[in-house]
Amino acid sequence: MTVVLDASVMLALFLKEPGSDKVMAALPGAVISTVNLAEVYTKSREKGLDAAEVKRLVGGLPIRIVPFDDAHAFITGELRAPTRQFGLSLGDRACLATARLERLPVLTTDRAWLKLGLDIEVQVIR
Repeated sequence: MTVVLDASVMLALFLKEPGSDKVMAALPGAVISTVNLAEVYTKSREKGLDAAEVKRLVGGLPIRIVPFDDAHAFITGELRAPTRQFGLSLGDRACLATARLERLPVLTTDRAWLKLGLDIEVQVIR
């Protein structure tokens, strides 16, 4: 089954953290938004990973990168109220918006997403 990737699972993969095997299994055909990809690049640099290497790794993955457009922006904004109590960031909500638009489950490391009660299936890797 295809999934939408949260930035957190991409980082888990690149850093070989627990659950990275589940990310590898989900990669063929997986989707990530450009907002979450920007988050991957940002967090990778913060973790000390080489930017060119991360870009090369991303380019070699069997994933589809989807542009963040006005439909994504609208849903991201609409998700603010129902997710505020859980402290979701704009990037988190962008990921969820992509999942809603693509009609796919989202793969994350954030267990709090299981409590959101949205019409979006959430799968956690650990």
